[in-house]
Amino acid sequence: MAKIVVFNQKGGVGKTTTTLNLAALLTRRGRTPLVIDLDPQAHLSAISGAAVGNGHESLYAFYQESRQLSELIRTGSGGWPIVPSHLDLSKVDTQFGKGPQALNRLNAGIVRENLNTNRPILMDACPMLSVLSLNGIFACDRVIVPISADYLAIKGAIQVERTLRAMERVIKQPPLRRYVITRFDGRRKMSWDIDKQLRERFGAEMCETRISENVSLAESPAQNNDVFTHAPNSKGAHDYAALLDELEASGFLS
Repeated sequence: MAKIVVFNQKGGVGKTTTTLNLAALLTRRGRTPLVIDLDPQAHLSAISGAAVGNGHESLYAFYQESRQLSELIRTGSGGWPIVPSHLDLSKVDTQFGKGPQALNRLNAGIVRENLNTNRPILMDACPMLSVLSLNGIFACDRVIVPISADYLAIKGAIQVERTLRAMERVIKQPPLRRYVITRFDGRRKMSWDIDKQLRERFGAEMCETRISENVSLAESPAQNNDVFTHAPNSKGAHDYAALLDELEASGFLS
């Protein structure tokens, strides 16, 4: 099954929103994923109803205490299993360095425990190139790069592209990539200009589906809900359903 990291080297582009809503819809369709929150901000853990009070109950314990990932799994309010994050995860970079063993640690844990045998894995990476985000890249075979419809987000996506190309020398099988534009407003010329630039640069790796700027997508995290629970008939729910349909039809989730 696919192991997917959602990553961009810029914040505010919809990484957590994308991970949350793909997890929710996969669960509704009977393909419940394991979700791993790799961001020390732990926003996804909180929205999923899986926030923990200390690092010993979070993914940090996998790194610091060598606990099994399966010991740390909680069931989120949406029904999917999640390994929660905690602010203590921000210590991982200074504690473990960036050697090959540290960068492959998450992948080794997933493989050792056979966590990917019967279900996809979704990982929400932090918006910087760090030990944690690199753990996600080393552990994945798919990368989804959300890009909000602004020019700074394009720079973040280009940085991701360069990072992945540089890592092809050390990763035996480079992960497949899909770029998806988020916060798209069809009333703005800038949105269409950015869409055109992205499609020219990334070609077939660019998703046809666009995630529109939508109030329901902004409101649902405040209610600790995915958009399908909060507003199932909204444009945001329609767009994420279309995105998942596209990814499934292309074999990206196989």
